[in-house]
Amino acid sequence: MQDENRTVLDINDVCISYAGELAVRNVSLPIYEKKITAIIGPSGCGKSTLLRSLNRMNDFIHGCEQSGYLGFHETDLYASSTDPVEVRLRIGMVFQRPNPFPKSIYRNVAWGPSINGFNGEMDERVEKALRQAALWDEVKDRLQDSALNLSGGQQQRLCIARTLAMEPEIILMDEPCSALDPVSTARIEDLLFELRENYTIVIVTHNMQQAARVSQYTAFLENGVLIEYGDTEDVFTRPANRRTEEYVTGRFG
Repeated sequence: MQDENRTVLDINDVCISYAGELAVRNVSLPIYEKKITAIIGPSGCGKSTLLRSLNRMNDFIHGCEQSGYLGFHETDLYASSTDPVEVRLRIGMVFQRPNPFPKSIYRNVAWGPSINGFNGEMDERVEKALRQAALWDEVKDRLQDSALNLSGGQQQRLCIARTLAMEPEIILMDEPCSALDPVSTARIEDLLFELRENYTIVIVTHNMQQAARVSQYTAFLENGVLIEYGDTEDVFTRPANRRTEEYVTGRFG
């Protein structure tokens, strides 16, 4: 029987700095398999910085340094022997604003597999990813149209499909609904419930109601420090820390 809380990512005493200034301070927490973990906190608290460390996106930021241990299935993600490209294939990312390529809808989804040596049936891979992203029925008759002609919400679901086409194990989402209208946001949230059946998801969100709705676990950061982490219901209704209570009830200052 599968362990209900199998750790897939182990964050242990992680510190991240930019040009010597700490942005994340000694953060430790587990990320559980096929669960949604939300990271919440005020602007500038280190949420996105921590998220980007999970698939080595911070490698692209000049002057960014990291210490501590970050393990993926007990493999050190920052070991010299670890291939960062392989890390990003297995741990995909969806960004804050939709960023489709200026190509057709089909090519957007097929791009990742095609440049990474996929030799299978591409039409099937594209259709599967678009279905998983709840977009297939809306675009199946115009796959060769430009992705830039899609609405904002459709573009974000396309970006999710683009990530899914690589068949990652983990999906990181950095405020994926912040640029979307309420209807599109609801579609993305519904999609998250479906995706968690097969994927581990870590989502950074400034929307506490969204975190409460979609996640099973929540981490609250303030000034780069992990103030509280635990079951989402406990964090929102029975927080152990006064600062957490002030934040989730809107009395934070």
